[in-house]
Amino acid sequence: MTAFFALVRKDLILYVSDKRALLMHLVLPIVIAAFFGSVFGGGSAKGGGIDVVLVQQDTSDAGNRIAAGLKADPNLHVTPMDLAHARDAVRKGAQAVAIVLPAGFAEAAGTAMFSNQAKPAIGLLYDPSQPAVLAMVKGMLTQQVMQVVSAEMFGGPLGKKLTARSLQQLDENKVQDAALRDMLVAVRKFEDRPREEGAGDGAPRGLAMPFTTHDEGLTSGPVAQGYNPYAHSFSGMGVQFILFMGVNMGIGMLLTRRSGVWDRLLAAPVTLTQVVLARGVSAAIIASCLLCTIFIVAALAFHVQVSSVPGFLAVAIGFGALTAGFGLLIAAFGKTPEAARGIAMFATLILVMLGGAWVPSFMFPAWVQQLTLVVPTRWAIAGLDAVTWRGLGAPAAAPAVAVLFGFALLFTVAAVWRFRREQA
Repeated sequence: MTAFFALVRKDLILYVSDKRALLMHLVLPIVIAAFFGSVFGGGSAKGGGIDVVLVQQDTSDAGNRIAAGLKADPNLHVTPMDLAHARDAVRKGAQAVAIVLPAGFAEAAGTAMFSNQAKPAIGLLYDPSQPAVLAMVKGMLTQQVMQVVSAEMFGGPLGKKLTARSLQQLDENKVQDAALRDMLVAVRKFEDRPREEGAGDGAPRGLAMPFTTHDEGLTSGPVAQGYNPYAHSFSGMGVQFILFMGVNMGIGMLLTRRSGVWDRLLAAPVTLTQVVLARGVSAAIIASCLLCTIFIVAALAFHVQVSSVPGFLAVAIGFGALTAGFGLLIAAFGKTPEAARGIAMFATLILVMLGGAWVPSFMFPAWVQQLTLVVPTRWAIAGLDAVTWRGLGAPAAAPAVAVLFGFALLFTVAAVWRFRREQA
């Protein structure tokens, strides 16, 4: 055991003395995690809404009210433009969506509301790379158009005009439709009814949303904590760069074997298993300490809260063991450092991508979400999420810890078996 601990101590000293490794595995994940956390909602400043271009060709009173409603929506940042400039802005990616309100739209929409006439179309020019923004803008546009057009039809000048025109057409065509005539006469009486005093500014009211929503984000942590996007970004970037450390450890073992140091170690009174496990233990210690240091910075600088310190430490140790086993597997099955580097980088990026470090796993298709249950990095990120922003305790992280140690054991056993086979 003295030789075993000496090997572990040697690896730790060599790693700490390598400033480039510390820069890669400690500073870079903090910087990139801070960037992603701010992009996905971090910080106290709120966004200015979705950037939208409005091409207003309908200058009627109803068209102006639709434009005013869009500009007043806190979720939109509306920029007026003409059609040519709007097309150019969307084509170049400077704007995500442009709304083209055609001339005569309000009157045509009111006419089509209670008739079989063709419905007018609102042009939507959008950036193909942002289809989600298009869907959100459609919903907000529908609300404004329905409210303004229905207000015009039930009390506005346009509604009175269309009602009178419909009655005139019935008389001219001598259509004997008593029910339709009675309805139009009743609508005209409703439109001519004087408004009560104190009932607003005198403008007609259209169809509005018949409900409101009360949004409440639920976690098991303190109410004041809420969701901190930095917690997930630090989890993802920490997992990614620490796995890169495991890759470097495996490639370092291949370089050691090529240089002959490996043979000199085995000539000493130590066994092959001791040499391999000593490298694995040192890598696990380094990986666990790196993850803890990264989250200490996250807690101090970005207010990430850890709901269960024992649960977090268990996940950190489990992920450290997984990183060590991954590095040993690379060293055992890599033929040369050059070949192993390309394969290991590809495998690491796939593990990180499917684990939800870049994009949250709920955005994956259903079959991919089921597939990623066999990916250890997903369990690592799920365990870190559980004991940070979700506010859960150590029992909630226990399944993730068990899976991480299970994969670590599997990788280590496979690596030792491969080394022994090569030695034999």
